[in-house]
Amino acid sequence: MTYTNSYDLLHDAVALRERAERDGYLFFTGLVDATALWALRRRFEAMLERHRWIDEGTAPAELLTTKDAVVEGMPEFIPVLEEFQRLEEFHALAHDPGVTGMLGRLFGDTVLVHPRNIGRIVFPTTPTTPPHQDYVHIQGTPDVWTAWIPLGDCPRALGGIRVLVGSHREGVYPVQRMSGAGGVGVRTEGMSGDWVEGDLAAGDALFFHSQTIHEGLPNTTDRFRLSVDYRYQAISKPVTEASLLPHFNRFAWDWVYEGWQSSELQYYWREFDLQLAPFSRDVYRFVEDGATRPVSVDL
Repeated sequence: MTYTNSYDLLHDAVALRERAERDGYLFFTGLVDATALWALRRRFEAMLERHRWIDEGTAPAELLTTKDAVVEGMPEFIPVLEEFQRLEEFHALAHDPGVTGMLGRLFGDTVLVHPRNIGRIVFPTTPTTPPHQDYVHIQGTPDVWTAWIPLGDCPRALGGIRVLVGSHREGVYPVQRMSGAGGVGVRTEGMSGDWVEGDLAAGDALFFHSQTIHEGLPNTTDRFRLSVDYRYQAISKPVTEASLLPHFNRFAWDWVYEGWQSSELQYYWREFDLQLAPFSRDVYRFVEDGATRPVSVDL
């Protein structure tokens, strides 16, 4: 099954909330500013060419690669992570007016944009992200929504996201160790509900609740898939301090902000009287030999 397009509900707060409660996800065509999105993609293209991840002699815009996959956690990934985390455009896109406007109507409250932004660079041979819920990694409030936005057109063959409709209503599931981003996943055998997926064009955006089960599709092409994960919640809900730190917390915000043209998006969350919540390792309930028990996990 394919995503249900909610663009016709964009300005109807009641209908947005009803669909979000029913399905646990929202999909919109043409929501994100395409000019800003393509500008950010070009920065990623130049970065990948500079690090020689793109095949020599090919156009950077084609994102062709025959290089062995480099994934999060590998030493070769760190210089690239550090470079795109310092891009002002990368963080600015999280504040896209179309995105924050929709979420403001959905929440009925001021939107807190989490500054812990994530960039995904998926090689053709990268293991797919296993089925999982974001809540175990985010916490604070369950009512955090992730925006998954491809940096350019993303047909299913390039490796998008599929979502288990309605899975957010059952709470937080036990997890098990799985390969792929995050390192843990949820067993979905026997679960009810339909999986939905679809082709995305530049400017489309997929949103899902932190308890909605979702997984990556395989990249079966010969080029990179570029995408970003941005997260949002109502300002009145609790948030963990970890969600206010850079992804992987490898560097300080002052270092990230060096060379930025504007100070408007620097430390913006400090303007709010936020309700900070602890991050609990006990949320990780592992399935081992049919039993469930809390296990500490290093993120």
